[in-house]
Amino acid sequence: MIRMLHIGALLVGLALAGCKKDETVTGYGGADILWVLQSIDGKAFTARANLSFPTEGEIAGQAPCNRFFGSQTAPYPWFSTGPLGATRMACPELEAEGQYLQALEEMTQVEVLGDTMILSNDAGRKMVFKAET
Repeated sequence: MIRMLHIGALLVGLALAGCKKDETVTGYGGADILWVLQSIDGKAFTARANLSFPTEGEIAGQAPCNRFFGSQTAPYPWFSTGPLGATRMACPELEAEGQYLQALEEMTQVEVLGDTMILSNDAGRKMVFKAET
């Protein structure tokens, strides 16, 4: 009887492990969308910048000059980029790129509301993105 209970518990545990849900922003509406930056801290961002979540735990995008990539493994609604890697091309919008990447690395929370994604932190900073249509 006890042996059967152990086997039953093992089978339930294996079944639950196979049902693991993506707990990052990719599993909560962020996947398969190119998110285009609209504003940082309430000010329109006039340069072109975007980000995406290509697979669970990954982040990638285009800053005004360079492509970037990194990890994002925090469970929703938390957000953390981890260290970002980027290409190293120069362009006239390097200052805007620095603002974008610095703000992105400071964000700690994410909220997906339909075609809008908001990144924020406890210091009151906010980045608003819209899904590219």
